[in-house]
Amino acid sequence: MAHVNGNADTRQSILDTAHRIVGAKGFSGVGLNEILAAADVPKGSFYHYFGSKEAFGEALLADYFEEYLADIDATLAESGLSHAERLMNYWRKWQATQGSLDYQRKCLAVKLAAEVSDLSEPMRLALKGGTAGIIDRVTGAIEAGVAEGSLRVDGEPRATAVTLYHLWLGASLMAKIERTNAPFDAAMKTTLRILNP
Repeated sequence: MAHVNGNADTRQSILDTAHRIVGAKGFSGVGLNEILAAADVPKGSFYHYFGSKEAFGEALLADYFEEYLADIDATLAESGLSHAERLMNYWRKWQATQGSLDYQRKCLAVKLAAEVSDLSEPMRLALKGGTAGIIDRVTGAIEAGVAEGSLRVDGEPRATAVTLYHLWLGASLMAKIERTNAPFDAAMKTTLRILNP
């Protein structure tokens, strides 16, 4: 049984190392040898843990979204705050993470969406599922905020959540292009206008 845990630990070590490297260089720009060397895992053992580079990419995204969604859940469940405050804290965390130079914390959805969506259907579906999970949680937070009276939105909560996610995804891309926080500042102003907290 300890051997199985060792395998799981090694697999997770590869994923953790890859998250940092892929976050900095992209998926196509990174060779498996670079990831395995950084993770201190023998080259020949990669296929013991992943069937292919594409299967590895799927696993990387699944691992990323599992952690990301757990973090959203914690942010949106923070005690002592209104649902509006919790949701605004989520957008503030997004800005702090995406505006950071720390590649390990960068959103892989932002980094990989355009790169892999046309190259790998399984990875595109992993991105689609992960982003749908984010939108589901934002929708729930908006519904709870409206019911509580801490938010006042004009549209339907799901459509509002989709609009906000698209807004912040676009702001993240523009912030990378411009190398400034101005797109996030604009996204925050628009978010406040849409949610009316």
